[in-house]
Amino acid sequence: MFDLVKIVLFPVLLFPFKLLCQQRLAMDEAGVVISFAANVPVEGATVIIHPGSKVAVTDEFGKFFFKNALTSDSIFISAIGFEPKAISYEEFEGNHNIISLNQRHVELSSITILANRKDQLNHISKIDIQMRNLTNSQEILRLVPGLFIGQHAGGGKAEQLFLRGFDLDHGTDINISVDGIPINMVSHAHGQGYADLHFLIPESIEDVNFRKGPYYAEKGNLTTAGYVEYKTKNSLPTNLIKIEAGQFSSYRTVAMINLLNKQSKQNQSAFISSEYMYTNGYFQNPQHFNRINLFGKYYKKINEKNDVVFSASTFYSRWNASGQIPERAVKSGVTGFFGSIDPNEGGKTRRTNLNLQLQTILKHGDSFKNQLYYTKYNFQLYSDFTFFLIDSLNGDQIRQKESRDLFGYNGIFLHKNNGKFSTEAGVSLRYDKTKNSELSRSKNKNVVTDSIQFGDIRELNVGIWINETIDINKKWTLSSGLRYDHFNNTYFDKLEHISKMATAGMVSPKINFYYQPGNKTKLYLTAGKGFHSNDTRIAVETDGRKILTAAYGSDIGVILKPTKNILLQSALWYLKLDQEFVYVGDEGVVKPSGSSKRLGLDFSLRYQLVKWLYVDFDGNYSHGRSAGKGRGQNYLPLAPVFTSIGGITYRNDRGWNASLRYRYMGSRPADESNIIRATGYFVTDALVNFTQQKFEAGISIQNLFYVQWKETQFETTSRLRGEALPVTEIHFTPGTPFFFKTHISIFF
Repeated sequence: MFDLVKIVLFPVLLFPFKLLCQQRLAMDEAGVVISFAANVPVEGATVIIHPGSKVAVTDEFGKFFFKNALTSDSIFISAIGFEPKAISYEEFEGNHNIISLNQRHVELSSITILANRKDQLNHISKIDIQMRNLTNSQEILRLVPGLFIGQHAGGGKAEQLFLRGFDLDHGTDINISVDGIPINMVSHAHGQGYADLHFLIPESIEDVNFRKGPYYAEKGNLTTAGYVEYKTKNSLPTNLIKIEAGQFSSYRTVAMINLLNKQSKQNQSAFISSEYMYTNGYFQNPQHFNRINLFGKYYKKINEKNDVVFSASTFYSRWNASGQIPERAVKSGVTGFFGSIDPNEGGKTRRTNLNLQLQTILKHGDSFKNQLYYTKYNFQLYSDFTFFLIDSLNGDQIRQKESRDLFGYNGIFLHKNNGKFSTEAGVSLRYDKTKNSELSRSKNKNVVTDSIQFGDIRELNVGIWINETIDINKKWTLSSGLRYDHFNNTYFDKLEHISKMATAGMVSPKINFYYQPGNKTKLYLTAGKGFHSNDTRIAVETDGRKILTAAYGSDIGVILKPTKNILLQSALWYLKLDQEFVYVGDEGVVKPSGSSKRLGLDFSLRYQLVKWLYVDFDGNYSHGRSAGKGRGQNYLPLAPVFTSIGGITYRNDRGWNASLRYRYMGSRPADESNIIRATGYFVTDALVNFTQQKFEAGISIQNLFYVQWKETQFETTSRLRGEALPVTEIHFTPGTPFFFKTHISIFF
């Protein structure tokens, strides 16, 4: 579909052309955009100099930079959630290059479509994060249009993810990070790319950046369906104490406290956040779910050129689970819809993160970012999917367990020349070291009946990349990138007392075109190659031949603002995934997985009907099939076909806000022949809040109309106690019934 040779050569050919076009700079100018009320930086603000319409976008520290700025210029600034502002250059300079914006309710009229702004799609997430009230960690993931989630192990296990025609399992084909720290765990005891976000406190999130497809050189492993970046706040506008209570003995408390007073906060900030959650859940067997989070962050402006951020977090969770139940067990009365076959499932996990980031501004607005991070991680999970299929006496419960140390470094250099060309280059290093990665058969959580896998994993991933961008004119922007990743995998098998190694590498070219025919429309065409790695236990068995699975994709899309209060985004996309072999963590075996092709359409609408009423809608269609298989036997199990999420939100100036939201996933194949199908669902949630300067009170209801639905579904072969033969059918975890919660927050 793509001439990959041309894509690879493009950055090489573009760089000499750039050198020929360089001009001597007349003057450089830098500034900072902050919130007037909270005195915190505003990230993602659009800054435009007139005349000439030169454009800059503020970084996470609120900073922006212009080359060749003239003293006769005026400056226009806009940001979502703030009043737009226009100032003269004299005002800007007189205020020490600091621009203050006043906060206001979100207004779509403040959004500016620009040809040379490549993160335009993130306007959707910036609107959503301000309009939606994040009531739990699951809502964090739902901020990405088209991303659906499902929980099937008691609330403590990472959610199952669905995006762009992929059953992503727990993160195999989506790259997820928080403040630059990778969340996906490669060669994980439960599954490749396992991404558990439960350590992230929703109230601490400042921004969410997402992009779909394998088109971004700065993103490497697992970036096939796309990536999601969460950014936490660098400072708190106010202190917060929050208490929630609801049905099923559900409680949650949050505290976010500034550690510095106003006098000490000049050029620095420090805060600490904590969260505790407990619930028995809606199952017949209580979950006794416990979770505790602690997060702290310190920001320091060392001088005009250097900013440093240090953060630390720790998280612990423990729970019981009712697991997946076969449909026949409910129909025959063996168990209820919210019951279980094996009530002894569950698990516990903990994670500790350390993160140090330094940003340095060099001459002429160039910048250099350095990041060092460390994660200590422990995981233990008990599951039972087949009951008495394998062991008719003790049952088929399994234990998956690991202890992990994760070390990493990210370095990014950005060079801009005269506002027309920019070069971004980087290097990333990640080293995973696990101890006693285990898969065993167990009974009642405390007796091991059989050891299947037991060993230590060492996995090193080094990536280097470059991205070259040229603003051809006010309408055209062209970006091309190239990335190389190298993997070194080692597995120490403690059952067989042997050690095996493997290495592999992959080159991933990217190219992106952006075109703006007018100030209300932006078109883009993206293409590129990405990949996801496979489990180290596969890599060493195949001498590295099947470590990396390539993905080839393309998007053609449009961002449209037909009126000042409507924002539309739509994309037609294609993605091909090469053939691979997959390590099945629940069985400890390697299974072949053929190549696949997917074609789909994404559509998003954000509409502000009047000042106080907003409507949002996301619809996503995909058509996916396995390649090389006969018609009728080539369906992709559990791949979503049509999904939609949307709602209506009301806000007024007196502090009232309310929303009514829905989630819809259509029925889809559960096996390759489409004979067994996973049933779709339509679920509605509601929320009402009253917010004042010193407090907020509200209620939320999940599944407002008490729909009986199945949150996760699998085609599984199992045997119940007393059954002579195994049965293959849908096994499911029930979705949340009517669930009422209330909360009160105190600001001080």
